[in-house]
Amino acid sequence: MTRPAESDYSPAHASYVALVPEDDIMSAMEQQSSAMQKVLASLDEAKAAYRYAEGKWSVKEVIGHMVDAERIMGYRALAVARGEAQPLPGFDEKAYVEHASFDDWKLGDLAEEYALARRANIVFFKNLRAEAWERRGIANNAPVSVNGLAYVIVGHERHHLQVLRERYGI
Repeated sequence: MTRPAESDYSPAHASYVALVPEDDIMSAMEQQSSAMQKVLASLDEAKAAYRYAEGKWSVKEVIGHMVDAERIMGYRALAVARGEAQPLPGFDEKAYVEHASFDDWKLGDLAEEYALARRANIVFFKNLRAEAWERRGIANNAPVSVNGLAYVIVGHERHHLQVLRERYGI
């Protein structure tokens, strides 16, 4: 697999893709999954409820958002890989978090949700034929490829892990 071209992902996701220097996106995805599970195991309910400022998401909400994005980007990759010709919609991450009530979730359930969503994406991407990785579609009014979406998934998580370290002390 080669690194995606700028035309393989939305300009809004360029900063995420920039966080992924690896050429082997599958290894990066698998290693990231293991590292994230260790991060989640290091938290307790009190840490998971922390907000670094008024009006900011709690740690649980950040994790929930990461899971939502994992699922949505994975669905986009699935649809494009399968030849979907219809444009795929965007999503309002703030509304998703607001309506999810992640603060009411048990931390263990969020960790399990993350592990299952990531594992499903790993198995999906691992079993794609080479030509499927290059298929292109439209998501949130921007051209995307399956390859570009894989890099967005890894980069998005790296971005939020950096935020959790820098702003939440995790």
